[in-house]
Amino acid sequence: MVNEDGDLSHLLPAAQQIARLPDAERLRYVRADRWIGYPRAAEALERLETLLAWPSKQRMPNLLLIGPTNNGKSMIVEKFRRTHPPISHPDREEIPVLAMQMPSDPTVIRFYTALLAALGAPLRVRYNRLADVEQLTLRLLRSAGVRMLVIDELHNVLGGRGDRRREFLNLLRFLGNELRIPLVGVGTRDAYPAIRSDDQLENRFAPLTLPRWETDTEACSLLASFAAAFPLRRPSPIGAPEMAGYLLTRSEGTIGELAHLLTDAALAAITSCEEAINQRTLLLAPYAGPSERRRLFERELT
Repeated sequence: MVNEDGDLSHLLPAAQQIARLPDAERLRYVRADRWIGYPRAAEALERLETLLAWPSKQRMPNLLLIGPTNNGKSMIVEKFRRTHPPISHPDREEIPVLAMQMPSDPTVIRFYTALLAALGAPLRVRYNRLADVEQLTLRLLRSAGVRMLVIDELHNVLGGRGDRRREFLNLLRFLGNELRIPLVGVGTRDAYPAIRSDDQLENRFAPLTLPRWETDTEACSLLASFAAAFPLRRPSPIGAPEMAGYLLTRSEGTIGELAHLLTDAALAAITSCEEAINQRTLLLAPYAGPSERRRLFERELT
């Protein structure tokens, strides 16, 4: 049932429709991923749109999206990629935005293999020469009409030896020059020293940071957006500064952990019939923050 007077005006229109459904459907909706916009994310999406529309030239501008783990970087990239989905043609598939993940062991051959996998290319043939893999990858990237290459987990570049890192940085510069498309690097702050170690790459990669959240008006607005998006039948008073401080402390200031905590609390709100995220449902939520999870894990090992 909805609240006593049937008022769901505290919810967004889409959430209002879901709030009238049975609990099982509401629980499924709460567990699903959702996009919650905020100013820094909007800025990142705008920067990506500008890069995608950039005319092809020899020295293309690039972007380095930096932030702590689980702070919304990959969600922004996925949101942008879905805005520019692949286009099917009779003889080929056009992929405007190609996203891939940097291999944990950043060798050039593994990077090209990951690129081929992201393109959906069959990997049945074994190539004996790096030059063969390189030419195949470049040919397929051009054939697919790739206009932007997004490389997630770019900080993995630091996992290799010094000479291997240098080889890889040269590869990034080569791809930018050869394809004349913007490159977008995504990673933790460790990615920035790697890019800075190459003067040419540093000049091309403009950094955009996603810092940890602090208790301010922007965080309160974000929390109010979360409250309006969950299909709960009573208002959730989580946008107040005191509540924001508690939630950000418990989630350690990243939007991914915050979403995890609020999702657990929203599930508890439905199953307990409390119908709001409040102090009671936050205590009922089985959420444990990153530091608490590490302590529990270390305790089990001893």
